[in-house]
Amino acid sequence: MPLAKRIVPCLDVTCGRVVKGINFLNLKNAGDPVELAKRYSDEGADELVFLDITASADNRNILRGVVEGVARAISIPFTVGGGIRNVSDARLVLCSGADKVSVNTAAVENPQVITRLADVFGQQCVVVAIDAKRRRYKAEGKITVETREGPVWFEVYTYGGRKPTGIDAVGWALRAAELGAGEFLVTSMDRDGTEDGYDIELTRVISERVKVPVIASGGAGIPEHFLEVFTKGKADAALAASVFHYNKYPVQVVKKFLREQGVNVRP
Repeated sequence: MPLAKRIVPCLDVTCGRVVKGINFLNLKNAGDPVELAKRYSDEGADELVFLDITASADNRNILRGVVEGVARAISIPFTVGGGIRNVSDARLVLCSGADKVSVNTAAVENPQVITRLADVFGQQCVVVAIDAKRRRYKAEGKITVETREGPVWFEVYTYGGRKPTGIDAVGWALRAAELGAGEFLVTSMDRDGTEDGYDIELTRVISERVKVPVIASGGAGIPEHFLEVFTKGKADAALAASVFHYNKYPVQVVKKFLREQGVNVRP
């Protein structure tokens, strides 16, 4: 039997509160991170992702006290990202209760940090987050994907979606995997918060090319979107925020639907 697909609620945190926007903009308060984390743990989420989304842009350390509070409240694996620049930052987060660390900006600007983190903490601890947008103009040396709108490539963004890098997301994923990434968190900035469904082409092209698990992110609105990203997108896990924060489709409702469709998910 294939490995069970994972359902992963996400807490985007700034100023100690969970927020949610659309396309990384117009952020609105969605609740207390400790309370939401406990709720998801109790409801049967498989893992939790905590992202301090302004830490890199503000050039500050992650909110350690909030991380510790979340860790005490839950009994499921817990990934923390935002403002992690080096081994010392990662050690602080892991000692505060996280099971894995997620790096984006620091990894793009200094790719060897991936290898250092994997060497010190183990590859299984290192999640490389990729925030990407579709680009429809032609670009030399980019890996393109055929879509209904024609060929596209995906551009990596850093600093919480604020800075375009010109880097091709698929090529970057391949390089990061070689450097020691143990997992990828792939977020479609075009779909983020829209509840229109995951970017299947983005998820599939990376899932098919790397040999480590891929978490799809950005766009979940109904249980069918989870099914689509697991089957057509070939994701190993599906991350969502809005659909869970506002209790539109609780974790167990999504899991029940997936089981009925023949997808292997945990209880």
